[in-house]
Amino acid sequence: MVTAGRPFHNRTATAGQRTTDRRRPQNANDELKAEVENKTKKIVELNERFIIGMAAMVESRDNSTGGHIRRTSEGVRILTDSIRAGEDLQISDEFCNDLIKAAPMHDLGKIAVDDDVLRKPGRFTPEEYDKMKIHAAEGARVVHEILKDTDDEAFRRIAENVAHYHHERMDGSGYPEGLKREEIPLEARIMAIADVYDALVSKRVYKDSYSFERADQIILEGMGTQFDPALKVYYEAARPKLEEYYSTALKDVISDSIISQ
Repeated sequence: MVTAGRPFHNRTATAGQRTTDRRRPQNANDELKAEVENKTKKIVELNERFIIGMAAMVESRDNSTGGHIRRTSEGVRILTDSIRAGEDLQISDEFCNDLIKAAPMHDLGKIAVDDDVLRKPGRFTPEEYDKMKIHAAEGARVVHEILKDTDDEAFRRIAENVAHYHHERMDGSGYPEGLKREEIPLEARIMAIADVYDALVSKRVYKDSYSFERADQIILEGMGTQFDPALKVYYEAARPKLEEYYSTALKDVISDSIISQ
């Protein structure tokens, strides 16, 4: 007597189908996760390009700082690489990457400075200098508005601090808050060295470029008063790479200037 029922091979196929069905949601979840991560990455990249573009727009208004944001960003990279290679000051890869990304934003506050001050072909009067100094606090406000909806709280904080405090000095005589020593966030202390080094070795409307030797002397003399003395050893270790980079970067600036004439 033959018992009615499904053939054995059909039952096996059904079990296989159930296994496939169980895998399908997992595969779909993996694909969805990958798609979300890809779109998030593109949004982050778009936001970074927007920030760089805005910083370049602000820089284009300033007669004296052509290429400054690009060069200072590389200066920050060289300094953070030197710190990471050392042993005394422990900083994470995330901190370094965030600081390098934030570096182009350090002068965004200049968007609030009048053209007659920002584009003046010479040294500032005391009154004009006071007007220029508003760019630090204003920069922090602008950065906050740009990044206020970001989920990356650490990057937002570093970017705001870099804009706000990169003109503070270790002895408390800087601006805008007159902070001193460890009151100044580490990211701003690192940015300060990169910012001043670029200003020293670059030609400005009010000065010729200084030699690497003279710039190095000024930076070292400022350790403890203007700059964090704890960063001295890392600056000194980074100096050869800074000079190597600027030897090429400044030649490019001269070449671009000749072409544009």
